[in-house]
Amino acid sequence: MNAISIIGKKRDGFELTNEDIRYFVDGYTRGEIPDYQAAAWLMAVFLRGMTAAETTALTLAMAESGEILDMSKVLPFSLDKHSSGGVGDKTSLVVLPLVVACGVPVAKMSGRGLDFSGGTLDKLESIEGFNTQLSREEFMEHARKYGIVLAGQSADLAPADGKLYALRDVTGTVPSMPLIASSIMSKKIAAGADAIVLDVKTGRGAFMETVDDARELARQMVEIGILAHRKVTALISDMNQPLGRAVGNAVEVREAIETLRGGGPSDFVEHCLIVAGHMLRLAGKSTERDLTDVLPTLREKLGNGNAWDIFYRMVEAQGGNVNQIEHPDMLPTAPIIRDIPSPQSGAISALDAREVGLTALELGAGRTKKGDPVDYAVGIIVHHKIGDRVQQHDPLVTIHARSEQQVADAARRLIAAHKWSDHADPLPLFYDIVFSDQVAF
Repeated sequence: MNAISIIGKKRDGFELTNEDIRYFVDGYTRGEIPDYQAAAWLMAVFLRGMTAAETTALTLAMAESGEILDMSKVLPFSLDKHSSGGVGDKTSLVVLPLVVACGVPVAKMSGRGLDFSGGTLDKLESIEGFNTQLSREEFMEHARKYGIVLAGQSADLAPADGKLYALRDVTGTVPSMPLIASSIMSKKIAAGADAIVLDVKTGRGAFMETVDDARELARQMVEIGILAHRKVTALISDMNQPLGRAVGNAVEVREAIETLRGGGPSDFVEHCLIVAGHMLRLAGKSTERDLTDVLPTLREKLGNGNAWDIFYRMVEAQGGNVNQIEHPDMLPTAPIIRDIPSPQSGAISALDAREVGLTALELGAGRTKKGDPVDYAVGIIVHHKIGDRVQQHDPLVTIHARSEQQVADAARRLIAAHKWSDHADPLPLFYDIVFSDQVAF
């Protein structure tokens, strides 16, 4: 067995064995297989695709290339969620406390934002002192002691995925469904998840722009879960417009706090309830696919302050300044906060989520490459959703910026991101759900 024969086998359309894939992944991780051979193999996979068995073998090989957390030492059942990224997606800040308030502990590792897609860790770090960089021992101890922990991914988890992803980024092989699916699932499995709810975004503000592509990615990840003996449900959710109204870091934390205190934008609240409901279903707390048996409890936990109490506990346990979450005006605030009026009246017929995300990036709320600093204070508030009617001169967006020039540049982009018509229907929150028993091999 050697790298050349494995590359040729995939190039010619043959199915790779578990042994082929493990040999290649292990060799590349150790540095015995060079980048140029790994690049050739990635392109062969990109062009030829992978079967469900191959994709699962790749997932497990990447997961097992480093440390796999054994969460059974501290939790009876390890539940996780993953979002494929989006604009205004601060869901974890609300969903995790909601699920924990219902009696199911959650230990989650998250990532940072890149390009137009925000990152959960960046949002949390807008709270002074909040520690996202926990050691493995600290992560597990927080899960055991508090029943909730939200921290950064360890470099020891799925190192093969990190190496292969960096290579994919410069070889034109990022948009490969098997490579995307195995990358996501390898990190979830390495983090010790027994069950995973996948929130697969679709639309202008997502990496999967069509519902069909998002559905196919969801199906492949559920397939991997089945073959890897994990419980998985995948939701296909809309990202043609920002989720909620806030886009940034501190502004999104404020919106999450508002939601945990019984308020918040209706689309964001409903989205969080559905994701939390499916997490509880995988944990055995619900038996109905439409979640009718658990949604009333979730609404109660959100309305009576139980979920807020859990969020407070998490922030305090991880060193965050609780005064800032009790008084959100103490969170980082931009020196200029400016309402931008609507240039015309009518129904909002389109709101380009990607352009909103890129505008927030230009303000400083995100990063174009790993390691870039982020500005926690800047951001955007979008006042209307698709389908809403707006009158000329009513506030269209609010810009949180550092300079008047930033405000002017952002205003031009954000106005152009909106379209108006005489009538427009609101967009659905979700397009489809992929349950494990719906996936046929």
